[in-house]
Amino acid sequence: MEKEVFTVSRLNSMLKACIESEPVFSNVCVIGEISNYKLYPSGHAYFSLKDAESALRCVLFKGNVRILRFRPDNGMQVLAVGRISFYPRDGKVQFYVNAMMPSGAGDLQAAFEKLKAKLDAEGLFSPYHKKPLPVFPERIALITSPVGAAVRDMIRILGVRWPAAEILVVPVHVQGVEAPAEISEAITLVNEYALSDLIITGRGGGSAEDLWGFNDEAVARAIYASKIPVISAVGHEPDVTISDYVADVRASTPSNAAEIAVPDRVEISSAINGYHIRACHAMQKKLDFCRSQVKAYASRRVLMEAGEVLNLRRMDLDLLREKLLASQSKILAEKKHCFSVLTASLDALSPLKVLSRGYSAAFDESGKVIRSVAGLRPEDSFNLLFADGQAGCSVNTVHPKSISKCM
Repeated sequence: MEKEVFTVSRLNSMLKACIESEPVFSNVCVIGEISNYKLYPSGHAYFSLKDAESALRCVLFKGNVRILRFRPDNGMQVLAVGRISFYPRDGKVQFYVNAMMPSGAGDLQAAFEKLKAKLDAEGLFSPYHKKPLPVFPERIALITSPVGAAVRDMIRILGVRWPAAEILVVPVHVQGVEAPAEISEAITLVNEYALSDLIITGRGGGSAEDLWGFNDEAVARAIYASKIPVISAVGHEPDVTISDYVADVRASTPSNAAEIAVPDRVEISSAINGYHIRACHAMQKKLDFCRSQVKAYASRRVLMEAGEVLNLRRMDLDLLREKLLASQSKILAEKKHCFSVLTASLDALSPLKVLSRGYSAAFDESGKVIRSVAGLRPEDSFNLLFADGQAGCSVNTVHPKSISKCM
């Protein structure tokens, strides 16, 4: 039986597709020792993870290198989260690492990195999904514990910076097993009834276990589904939770969230005063310009000596009238002369003028001109028209001859 022959490229492509089609390889956690770690000028890091028996080639791209919270080194035991794939060019399996931490970071950190990788792959951290915060929020929902320094600080800062905003405290547990469900339900409730135009959710500082309610998948998805912009304010500056990645804006502390949420009324008042001063200056400048224009117009002769200006205009009108009359007379004279010439021409062509020179015209009894003797018979009657009258005549004889023979 003849076997199918593969090219290297085709076989490597098939291996890559086979590995990437396996769901378990899309999000795995691997523990091992770093070996041959090298950071290239491109910003990408290449290394191997090994144990006593095996090694695995790894790649950590530039963006993921920058968010590491420690400096990797050869011999360091780490826990890495990422996906397994096949690199066709070299024909080797590679582990594409999304996040990495020292293996002593504990199970919570491993779970954090795994959930983070999952939600990131689904697009929950995408900047294209993040909504802008309202410039002047009218009502702010604080989804947090109703007791403690965090909520008091936020209410105080919001009141000082922007008293016009109404503050709605939505009480929830922010730690413990019941915290994730209460937080996600509160976010959903505020959206369902449109209770505010801005949400701040978070709590003060604490241990990783205390903050874990904001690393819950249900909370992350509730924030992502919120139509109302959400500010995440969990713990202190170094603390980063899943909620921080999903929220539209991350605040370093609850106090910072209150500062981000509203404008400072002092700054707004100062800006308004600045605009007022600029408007007054612009108005004064405009008034000064208008005054100078009025003064310039007032000094013009047309206003200072209006009567004289009108007299000059009357003189101009009189001169124009004379010119029009002269032009009219000239045109009428030309027309009269032309009329006389045409009248003389017409008069010269008049039949009456011809009759006055001794000629006459013959008409039959119906009044038609007799142009030829061909239409006459002896004893026919006709009228003969002269310059001074007409005479009735009758035909005695008809001689069809030329005029020259008759004369």
